Amino acid sequence: MKVDPISPRANSLLAFPRSVAFRRSIIAALHLGLIPVVYWIAYLLRFDGSVPPEYVSRYWDTLPLLLVLRLAAFAVFRQFRGWWRYVGMHDLAALVSALSWSTLLFLAALFVTGQIRGFPRTIVFLDWGVGLLVFGGIRFAVRWLREGRMARNGTGQSKRTLIIGAGDAASQLIRQARLDPVSGIRPVGLVDDNPSKRNIELHGVPVLGTTRDLDRLVLEHRVELLVVAIAAATRDEMRKIAERCTGLNVEFKIVPSLLELMDGKARLSQLRSVSVEDLLGRPSVRLDLRLVDRDLHAKVVLITGAAGSIGSELARQVAAFGPSRLILLEQAESPLFFIEQEIQESHPELEVIPIIADVTDPRRVERIFADFRPATVFHAAAYKHVPMMESNLEEAVRNNVMGTFYVARSAVRHQAAKFVLISTDKAVRPSSVMGASKRVAERLVLGWPEFRRSPTDFRAVRFGNVLGSQGSVIPVFRQQIANGGPVTVTHPEMQRYFMTIPEAVHLVLQASSLPEAAGRISMLDMGEPMRILEMAENLIRFSGLEPYTQMPIIFTGVRPGEKLQEDLMSEVEQAVPTTAEKVRVVQTDETDEGAIRDGLGALDAALEASDTDQLLDALCALVPECTTPLCDRGKQASTRIARRLDRLGPVRADGGVPSAGVLRDGTDPPVIWLTR
Repeated sequence: MKVDPISPRANSLLAFPRSVAFRRSIIAALHLGLIPVVYWIAYLLRFDGSVPPEYVSRYWDTLPLLLVLRLAAFAVFRQFRGWWRYVGMHDLAALVSALSWSTLLFLAALFVTGQIRGFPRTIVFLDWGVGLLVFGGIRFAVRWLREGRMARNGTGQSKRTLIIGAGDAASQLIRQARLDPVSGIRPVGLVDDNPSKRNIELHGVPVLGTTRDLDRLVLEHRVELLVVAIAAATRDEMRKIAERCTGLNVEFKIVPSLLELMDGKARLSQLRSVSVEDLLGRPSVRLDLRLVDRDLHAKVVLITGAAGSIGSELARQVAAFGPSRLILLEQAESPLFFIEQEIQESHPELEVIPIIADVTDPRRVERIFADFRPATVFHAAAYKHVPMMESNLEEAVRNNVMGTFYVARSAVRHQAAKFVLISTDKAVRPSSVMGASKRVAERLVLGWPEFRRSPTDFRAVRFGNVLGSQGSVIPVFRQQIANGGPVTVTHPEMQRYFMTIPEAVHLVLQASSLPEAAGRISMLDMGEPMRILEMAENLIRFSGLEPYTQMPIIFTGVRPGEKLQEDLMSEVEQAVPTTAEKVRVVQTDETDEGAIRDGLGALDAALEASDTDQLLDALCALVPECTTPLCDRGKQASTRIARRLDRLGPVRADGGVPSAGVLRDGTDPPVIWLTR
């Protein structure tokens, strides 16, 4: 009979349990040999090194009882299972518990058997103390020898490192650097601006001064690497640190963010270059996983625009909650392929369904909902480039308004439990076509009559710009710097609210799960606005250049549809706090159902006629709070429409209503969008 050979990997897997069992047997045997030694040392201490013969016999009489109780306690408290090279305070606490319980049981047994008479009770306490020193000392000696050996092995290729910050992050970084010889870090000191940390040491590494002393310390200690290890630095603190470090001609790194560590994307010792995102100085987000898990776990989840900056991050974070199916809807083929591959590799157990479709195709959208019946829908598909949408009005309205309507309508028809619209702060008092189209989308999902009366939970989430997204200023600035400049900024006072993409999506998931956000607009706390000019200057400095002198910056002027500063709320809105940190809900009611219905009909009719003037007029009518320059364009469009109607003559007696330059019988608004 032919026997299949066992692979080397299989052999190693089969041998692993035997090696573990052998190791535990060795540890148990070591403890078995040390317990009598420790007990005898206690006798020697009690009798100053000379044990009387009668107490020697007492030692031998009571030793078997102590052996049984102590070995049993060690087994109960898992003292034979620990990996001594990684021993820590938890292991020490378990050892103390094992020694204490075995000592108490030993005393109780002596009392029950009558051997307590004439027995020196101090021996019991001496035995406990010596046992703690011996058994604990062996464990920590193993760890000390290993860390010392690893530190010596890594010294040759490690860089002399000065760590900025002397808190928890720095403490963990020092420990990991000693455990990982390939980390390339050899801490020679710390700096911290907290006066209470002066002249202290962290794992043997001294605090040498403050950030104001960096120039001197870099020279004195021949520092080759600066590492920022501050978990919750503010934007001002990070900017000051960055300014001091960039002028020292020393490599400058930062520890990974809390989000990167939580997501498993990095270890603490995996340093990275400082980026503009680090200057946001925003505290970490605490996500209530219970509420989010209730919405997503074992549910069918649909994400539209799934290959975009926000959509792809939504896919990554939603996948971690274990939906039964994750449907990724996108019209761009290649980006969809890459995000699907990424999710499948990181979550092989998850059924990921990539769908190429256009949200403005109502029949295709309806088929997708009928086939998969998603429970939760994140609608992130939208055109978001402000200047580009100014010259592509029809596509902005078709995609951002009509596409939203078709997806929301199918969600209602197929009884989706929740629909979350990803909106923008540009929808507040919009000055652009893009912002106005997103504001109309908000009004639709929250105010359309059939949606309001359906059991589907409709809500919208607003937030500002995200750093690193496709089309954001950061990639543009980096490319301009790589090309030798100049760096172009529209206006020196241009400001925007910024978030990182992972933080924005964390807060979107939080807002999507809040009970008090149902049927409302949630607004994420975006912190303080940042000047675009300041971001450009910092990015130039991080590239090793000085703004203006080594890298020119020119101002190109405000582009069509842009404002110098975005608003957070309009005059008719009021934000109230929620139970979630950094999420507020906007109190606004969409009660004029007739205006919303008629307005959507007018938009659809204008799209069918490809009438830009009528489209602008209908868009501005649906967003009466719009501002310059959009409102000016709307007024100009209304004037042109009126002139065209004047040329066509008065309204006919039979009720024909002139619209978009043509006469159309009947007074009802167009209903093509209801049946298409």
